[in-house]
Amino acid sequence: MPRTALHHKNLIVNSAALAMLVMFFLFAHPANLPAAEIDVASQQVVVVGGDRDYPPYEFLDKNGKPAGYNVDLTRAIADVMGMKVEFRFGGWSEMRNALLEGSVGVLQGISYSEERTKTLSFSPPHTIINHAIFARKETPPVNSIEELRGKEIVVFRDGIMHDYLTSLGFASNLVMTETPADALRLLASGKHDYAVLAMLPGMYIIREHRLSNLVPVAKSISTQRYGYAVKKGNEELLARFNEGLAILKKTGQYQEIYDRWLGVLGPPKVAWEKVVWYGAMVLGPLVLILVGTVIWSRTLQKRVAERTEELAREVTERKRALDELKLHQDKLIQADKMASLGILVAGVAHEINNPNGLILLNMPILREVYQDTEETLEARFRQQGDFMLGGLPYSRMRDEVPHLLEEMQEGANRIKRIVEELKDFASQDTSTATDVVDFNAVVQAAVRLVDSSLRSATTRFEARYADDLPPVLGSAQRIEQVIVNLILNACQALPDTGHGIFLTTSRDPATDSVILTLVDEGNGIAPEHIPHLTDPFFTTRRENGGTGLGLSVSDTIVKEHHGTLEFASTPGSGTTVTLTLPGSTRN
Repeated sequence: MPRTALHHKNLIVNSAALAMLVMFFLFAHPANLPAAEIDVASQQVVVVGGDRDYPPYEFLDKNGKPAGYNVDLTRAIADVMGMKVEFRFGGWSEMRNALLEGSVGVLQGISYSEERTKTLSFSPPHTIINHAIFARKETPPVNSIEELRGKEIVVFRDGIMHDYLTSLGFASNLVMTETPADALRLLASGKHDYAVLAMLPGMYIIREHRLSNLVPVAKSISTQRYGYAVKKGNEELLARFNEGLAILKKTGQYQEIYDRWLGVLGPPKVAWEKVVWYGAMVLGPLVLILVGTVIWSRTLQKRVAERTEELAREVTERKRALDELKLHQDKLIQADKMASLGILVAGVAHEINNPNGLILLNMPILREVYQDTEETLEARFRQQGDFMLGGLPYSRMRDEVPHLLEEMQEGANRIKRIVEELKDFASQDTSTATDVVDFNAVVQAAVRLVDSSLRSATTRFEARYADDLPPVLGSAQRIEQVIVNLILNACQALPDTGHGIFLTTSRDPATDSVILTLVDEGNGIAPEHIPHLTDPFFTTRRENGGTGLGLSVSDTIVKEHHGTLEFASTPGSGTTVTLTLPGSTRN
C-alpha cells in the first residue's frame, strides 16, 4: 500500500478511536459504579483446584490438608499479589471438569498440550516434568513407547499420558485408574505389564508405599511443560498468577520452594544404632589384634598418625574443593535464573509499553478535543441551564473531566516508570563499584518493587528521605537487592498489619556517609542470634521456608561497597537495621 494511502487510513482509524475515547470518558466513567460493588469484587476468593494424590507436586497430607510444591507456590503467589485463595482437591478428572464448569477458577498444576489449548489458557511453565515407564523387576525392560505396542499399560484417567498415548493409538491397551498411586499399586500386585506416569511422583510413591518390586525401566520418554491453567476467557486471572510467579522468581522465593519439594529423592537415613553396631563388629577384632601385637604398636601408631594427618589434609582439601564447586554451581544457577527472568520481563515490558505508549500519545490529543468541545458545552449551559452529562450534572463534570484526564496521564506515566524499573532490576548487572549512584533513587525504586508485600504486611509504612545526601560509588542494582531483602525481612517479622515499618535515609556529616535506617515493630530477635544473622544458612524461619542466604548475600554486597550492616533488636519490641555506605565527592 502507498505511504500516503496508509497514512490516510491511520488518520481515519485514530480519529474514530479518539471519538470513542471521548464518549467513554464523558458517559461511562468508572466513577458512576457504586463503590461497594468495586470493593466486593476486589475481595473475591480464587478457588484453586488440585489433584488429591500427585506427590510431591500436590496432595492431601495425613491430616487431610493441601500440601506440596504447587500448594506452597500458589500460597506464595497469593501473598505477594494480595489475593485470597481457597484450595479444592479431588480426583484429577473431577478437577479438570470443575475448571471447565466454572466451579474452580484455576488449576495450579497441569501439563500443556495443543489439544488442551482449545478450552484452556496456560501460563508459562513453572517446572518441567519428565515421564517414565515403570515395570516389575522381573518384567522384560523396554526403552521407548513404541515397544509397548500390544502390552497392557496402566495410566491414571485424564492425565497427560492418557491423552498422549491415546493420540498415538494405544487406546485399546490402556487400563485406567483414578490416581498415580492406584496405578503403581495395581502394577505391583502382579496385574498388567507396565505403568506410564511422571518420574518424580512415581519414585515418591514407590518410596512412601514401599513398592520395592517396581523400578523405572525407561526414565525419560516424554517431557511436558507444567504450570497454571484457566478456562479460556479468564486470562485476567491467569495474568495475575503469571505476574506473581515472575516476582517470586526475582526475589528467590520460587527457588526456595522448588528446592524444598523437587530435590532428588535421597536414600533413607541409616540409624545411628546400626552404625555403632557394625562399627563395633569391625573394630572389635582389630582392637584385640592391636593389643596382642605389642611389638608393632609404637611403629603402627606412628604410621597411623602420619597417615591420619595426610587423610585429614586430603579430606579438608576435598571438602574445600566441593564447597567451591557448589558455590560456583549455585552462582551459575542463579545467573541462568536471572537471565530467564530478564527475558521474561523484557517481553512483558514490550507488551505493556506498546498499548501504554498509545495512551501517552493520545492523552494530549484527547485533552485538546475536550477543550475544543468545552466552549459548545458552556454555551448550552448558559442557554438551557444545567443538564446531565455522563450521569452527572454538567456543572460538576466540567470540573471533574480535566481532573480525570490528568489522573489517567499520571497513571500511564507510573506504568511506564514501574516497567522500566522492573527491566533494570532483572537485567544483568554489568556495573562496577565505581559507578555514581543516587542513594535516595535506589531506595525509592526498591520500595516500589516490594509495594505489594508492604501493603499485605502492614497498614503503617512510612518513608522519609533526606535531601542532602552525597552520591555513593557502587552498583545500583546490587544496593537495591540489599534494600529489597531488608524490607522483605521486616514484612515477614510483623505479627499483623497493625504493626508498622519505618524507613529513613540520612547523612552523617562527620564521615560524609549515607545511612538507611529500617525499623519494624515485629517480634524481634533473640540476643544470642544477632551475631549470627549474616552467617550463611543461619535462619530462625527454616520451618517457613527460610534458607539463611538473604542476609548473608546482603552483608557480602555491603562489604564490597566498603559499608556496614548493623542490627539492634529487643524481643517482642521490633528490630532496627542500619545500613551505612561511604559517600563520594565525584559527580
